[in-house]
Amino acid sequence: MTRFFVEPEQMRPEFLVLTGENAQHAKVLRLKQGEQVLVCDGQGRECLCTVSDLSPGQVSLVVNSRQDSQAEAAVPVSVYMAYAKGDKLEHVIQKATELGAYEIAAFPSARCVSRPDEKSLKKKLERWQKIAASAAQQSGRGRIPQVIALGSYREALHRAAQADLAILFYENERSATLRMALEAGEYRSVSLLTGPEGGLEEQEVEQAVEAGMRVCTLGKRILRCETAPLCALSAVMYHTGEF
Repeated sequence: MTRFFVEPEQMRPEFLVLTGENAQHAKVLRLKQGEQVLVCDGQGRECLCTVSDLSPGQVSLVVNSRQDSQAEAAVPVSVYMAYAKGDKLEHVIQKATELGAYEIAAFPSARCVSRPDEKSLKKKLERWQKIAASAAQQSGRGRIPQVIALGSYREALHRAAQADLAILFYENERSATLRMALEAGEYRSVSLLTGPEGGLEEQEVEQAVEAGMRVCTLGKRILRCETAPLCALSAVMYHTGEF
């Protein structure tokens, strides 16, 4: 079923109107009067609607029912990824959204080669959020993950550590595995933090432990910076019953 995202304040009790890009998309899809569509507020609520009228630049809908989205993960998982070169972060944002991530946060660390300035970061954030929105629509989600840019590594640690289960992945860890962390007890939220191309420095790992994060390995092989967060996210989703 065709899915549209609108701002929460546009979710009216009985009638909805699609305009702008949504109306243009409806035109491309050649929606007809009487067809049913899903309209989501991007925060987990969705409406089943019927097309009642089509006019240039506008599609009118009648709301049939409302419900919480059934496509959202029971356990919210936040992905924290250090800035990476090229479009690697864009790839992670798209795929993490498809896999069900609650939010994606980018941050600088000591070995980051990519360090966007304030001006370029504003443009990047707009693009990253659009990528998340497009991936959420394509994958049938009812919530668009927020993409956040944090100012420092310490800020990332402080924020990630607020989750019930907060994990940092380090290639030099040998004994503590992700499976051990996931089976250690109950939790209602998870955060996963990974480093840049050159990995995290030992001092940064020590800071993470001090902040209350668990340090884990992702196995015997060293994964690329764009592979590690998606691998960890997939494992958490499997363990929590999403697959």
